[in-house]
Amino acid sequence: MVQLFHRDLGGAGQTPLVLLHGMLGSSRNWQSAGSDLAGRFHVLAPDARNHGRSPHADAMTYDAMVEDTIAWLTQQAITRATFVGHSMGGKTAMLLACRRPELVERLVVVDIAPKDYFWPGHRQSFAAMNELNLAELNSRAEAELRFEARVSSLGQRKFLATNLERADDGRWRWLINLPVMTAALPTMEKNPLAATDAFSGPTHFLAGEKSDYIEPDDQPAIRTHFPAARISTIAGSGHNPHMEARAAFVAAVLAD
Repeated sequence: MVQLFHRDLGGAGQTPLVLLHGMLGSSRNWQSAGSDLAGRFHVLAPDARNHGRSPHADAMTYDAMVEDTIAWLTQQAITRATFVGHSMGGKTAMLLACRRPELVERLVVVDIAPKDYFWPGHRQSFAAMNELNLAELNSRAEAELRFEARVSSLGQRKFLATNLERADDGRWRWLINLPVMTAALPTMEKNPLAATDAFSGPTHFLAGEKSDYIEPDDQPAIRTHFPAARISTIAGSGHNPHMEARAAFVAAVLAD
């Protein structure tokens, strides 16, 4: 277990809502949508282990991330919350809901399904990051240019560069635990749920219209593990509806 860093995005005194970010992201990804949600909830966004400002650790599994989150909830004196999880964070939230349903008031899963994935794009991203010579790096903009050979999307290159920061000595370093994350990618792609895992509470799956992370064929698996689930599509959005279609995303979360 590691002690997670988190951002308080507002709404203190209201029902807690916990936002779990995706792979290579951090609590910063939720700042705008989280502030919008703070009109109704007390919104808290932790950084997963090996991400953002949370500690690095050798283990990178969904079980470990669930344990971290449960310990963090205890530290925050939160006994029950609504959970919104995106991608990797959605898998963590699904597993938490199935294993510790008493902690989950409501579950919102953002553009991920309970199944195995194979992510060629992530493999290209990790290859680009591992090839980057930090000793020669002068700026994030330079890193984005160097990523271009492997990562065609400008948005993705900028996203990867957010994981870089200058150390006190002026040198660039990774916020993420890059070696551990690289080795853990196949584990992160797997479905963390066992055949018997289920959560009967209110659940809402939000799919990006332009994303293929949730497909029509995934509905039987979703219903098996989450019998009360409903599935909605966020028009015009890809894999990151909380950033690409923020107003519609916030409306969908508040509509439950």
